Amino acid sequence: MPEQIMQELSGLEKLYDTAIEYIVTYSFQVLGAILILILGIFVSRYISNATVSLCERKNIDITLRTYLGHIVRLLILFCFIVIALGKFGITIAPFVAALGAVTLGIGLALQGLVSNYGAGISIIITRPFKVGDTITVNGVSGEVTQINLAATILETEDQEHIMVPNKHIVGEVLTNTFAFKLVETVIGIDYSNSPEQAITTIKTTLAKLDYVCQQPEPQVGIDSFGDSSINIGVRFLVPTKRFYECRYNANLAIFNTVKSAGLTIPYPIMDISVKQA
Repeated sequence: MPEQIMQELSGLEKLYDTAIEYIVTYSFQVLGAILILILGIFVSRYISNATVSLCERKNIDITLRTYLGHIVRLLILFCFIVIALGKFGITIAPFVAALGAVTLGIGLALQGLVSNYGAGISIIITRPFKVGDTITVNGVSGEVTQINLAATILETEDQEHIMVPNKHIVGEVLTNTFAFKLVETVIGIDYSNSPEQAITTIKTTLAKLDYVCQQPEPQVGIDSFGDSSINIGVRFLVPTKRFYECRYNANLAIFNTVKSAGLTIPYPIMDISVKQA
């Protein structure tokens, strides 16, 4: 019995010696790895912020500089993680192989999401539009408020937010009206009226509207000749975010000015004659 107790005590003593040896051997390595990771977090954050600031001074688009900052931060963190793992004698090659296999499996399972991310990267690189532009794609229009990797967020004039998956933007016909959008309208005047007077009156009216872009100047001229009217064409730019509001207000202002100037807006008249037998 005493011999068995002595064996157990001897085993505990060996376990204690092993634990002490492990702590002494690896404690500095663990501490070093932790310090390396902490340093990596601060260094990556500093360089990421410096990258964003540099891009801002170079007037690079906000979306592009944000993603550049994120990529720089992740790359630097990855380098510090590799260095920390090296403190334990761990090589990165097996992790890279495992990561490749996992990535392949995830890619096959999430093809739609991956295609959105690929399209998002394409948008960020090619920059067919930027935040603040107004675009029309797949029958949807709105001001670009966010460009994410998976989707682009649009805000309509009715304050609705539309999320458009990026794969439905890349490769499609896209119209970018930027900050201003063209308004085209036609108003008819009687053949007895002076078209020069109508053109001057409409131009003067548009020049007084603060929401009508004056560079380039609005275009006003004879558009066509109708059966009962000379059709005056009007083209001008207004802020895309307030397109319909500005269009309706401008049309009302043009109508009131034309009427006040004594110009006649004709309308079709049908004469019916009844012959008695």
